Amino acid sequence: MDERPGWRIGWRNLGRNRRRTWITASGLALGYVAVVVMSGLAGGLVAEMVDNGTGILTGQLQVHSAEYLPDRSLYATIGGRDGVDVESLLRAVTSAPEVAAATPRVFGAGLVSTGSATAAGVLMGVDIDREPGVSRILTTLREGELPRTGRNEILIGSEMARQVAAGAGDTVVLVAPAGDGSLGNDLFVVSGVFETTLTDLDLAWAIAPIDALQTLLALPTGRIHEVAVRVEDPWAAPHAAESVNAALTETLGGDLDAEARAWTEFRPEMVDYARLTESMQWVLLVVIFGMAIFGVANTLLMSSFERRKEFALLLALGARPRMIAGSVLAEAVSLATLSLLAGVAIAVPILVWWHRAPPDVSWLYGGFTMSGGLMRPILRVEYPWSMLGLTGLSLFFTATVAAVLPAIRSARIPPADTLSGR
Repeated sequence: MDERPGWRIGWRNLGRNRRRTWITASGLALGYVAVVVMSGLAGGLVAEMVDNGTGILTGQLQVHSAEYLPDRSLYATIGGRDGVDVESLLRAVTSAPEVAAATPRVFGAGLVSTGSATAAGVLMGVDIDREPGVSRILTTLREGELPRTGRNEILIGSEMARQVAAGAGDTVVLVAPAGDGSLGNDLFVVSGVFETTLTDLDLAWAIAPIDALQTLLALPTGRIHEVAVRVEDPWAAPHAAESVNAALTETLGGDLDAEARAWTEFRPEMVDYARLTESMQWVLLVVIFGMAIFGVANTLLMSSFERRKEFALLLALGARPRMIAGSVLAEAVSLATLSLLAGVAIAVPILVWWHRAPPDVSWLYGGFTMSGGLMRPILRVEYPWSMLGLTGLSLFFTATVAAVLPAIRSARIPPADTLSGR
């Protein structure tokens, strides 16, 4: 007997009990939608965390002297005490194909005082023109305006402003250890107040033009502590770091004591969270389709039990047991195909809509921090390309595994006893 009709029989058997078929297919389809959408939401959560954790201040890459980290010594500038040609350094860094922008920075530790109150903090000198291309810290102004290059002007965080009772237009005193061993101090005008909602930044950071801070710290213009770099794809940062290091060696020679590091090195907690989120997606996949196996198996067992006389007749007419088993497996594969098409038809439009118009739930909760990254009250979704395919394969695997027992039982039906009603 020709065994090829087994696939046609399996497909046609789905119509024997349409209600049962649609209930089972709907369960598989909704399982597919749940896994894919939740994976997209988890991916959006990770992307939001990484984007804000690296985009607000740190950048995706940082270039330092090899001696700068972890102590962040004032004296460990790129190029040592002789400094470096900053413009040449920036050209070398931006020559790497993955690099979108780069900016120099200088750091110091000091006191910000208004006379009646004092706050300790990190003083960061930035290139006012280049910094917006790398970070978003200068776009978080709550009041006032950006400091101007060549002026003793400074931005302070909202919590620091509250602590020292200062606002835009007020004058503060900056005191900080200088690079020549003296104690630098000068008057600065608060040009503005920034607010990131990250407590560590808003409480303990102050930002000034790089030339003004270098003067306060007695550092020549060629002495900088860091070059912060923006990379379009944060997860490409490790490869970009290799390219930057190669460009530094090729352009400036091996004598320059500088090294590029990706955010995955100086923000390892975000990498750990991303891995945890990825593992949770696999747990979700296993749990949902593990439960679905029982539903599909029940459907196929009921379907094969109702057709036991039909199978017995086919066996009596010369059909091989593997044809009977194949027809049950074909029914399971047909059911999985129907479920997958329905799941894709539902999941893809949801992902497209959610990705293009992420809902703002600020009415429910405000921003919060996770692994050092600001999480905005926006439910962001990324396209889970890999999970689209893996979930589809899991759906077929579920249906196939669930069909094994019904297929074996159907193939072992005794034709004579079944047809005689025994």
